[in-house]
Amino acid sequence: MKDKKFLLSEDKIKDLIKSIGYCYVSDKITVDGIKVGFMYREKPYEKDDSGWRFLSGTETEEYIDDTNNLMIFDVNTVANYDKAIIPYIKNRVGSEFERIENTDEFQSI
Repeated sequence: MKDKKFLLSEDKIKDLIKSIGYCYVSDKITVDGIKVGFMYREKPYEKDDSGWRFLSGTETEEYIDDTNNLMIFDVNTVANYDKAIIPYIKNRVGSEFERIENTDEFQSI
């Protein structure tokens, strides 16, 4: 596994939302600083999995297939990287959202 330098250190993470469990998030967000461009909620793998998956929307299939490019974080951590996700995280399994370009809003897809 490559060494990763996350944009936010652990001491910079604030409690923005009540924990709903962990999620998978692309390094394009947590390392490269690109905002969430696409998010979806699938059936959780286990009890502590929220089912949320967060991507920048710039990832290639090859990038996603390399598990070294994804990390597991509490959903609150991703909210600290991009507060625009907060209004959407209570949506049900099966939800998919794409950011409306140049806004902090997402549309259902």
